[in-house]
Amino acid sequence: MGHPPELAPVPLEDLPSGWRVWSEESTKIVLAYRPDVFNTADFPPPCLPTIYVTKGRRTRRPGRNDPDPEDPWYVTLFLEPEVERPTEEYDTRTGATAGATDLARQFADGAIDYRGLYQVPRPEYFEQLDELTGRDPSEP
Repeated sequence: MGHPPELAPVPLEDLPSGWRVWSEESTKIVLAYRPDVFNTADFPPPCLPTIYVTKGRRTRRPGRNDPDPEDPWYVTLFLEPEVERPTEEYDTRTGATAGATDLARQFADGAIDYRGLYQVPRPEYFEQLDELTGRDPSEP
């Protein structure tokens, strides 16, 4: 049985290497980067890079679990629970999943400047993350 186009699942074959669909619901998708290495031994689990695709803001008022049908879709990259990239807004789930896939590709290609998202620099962690993503630390 297929999904209506607006509820179509994220095509796994379109996600770049290292990214996985962590969870998927009708109003939220969570993508995770390399959960195999964010396992305490290699990288700290709270630092697992995640991309949230949500219908409506994740910070909705308490008691309002269901988004309004008119709410846009949001795509947010989290590097840690309190470290996030500015949120992107989309009109449709399809647009948001395409945006999330593109954002995941940029991250996997080392094109996201995650250093600029941290208020407190973490040089040793950045070096490890650069190595994992193949990012050239000399590029902005």
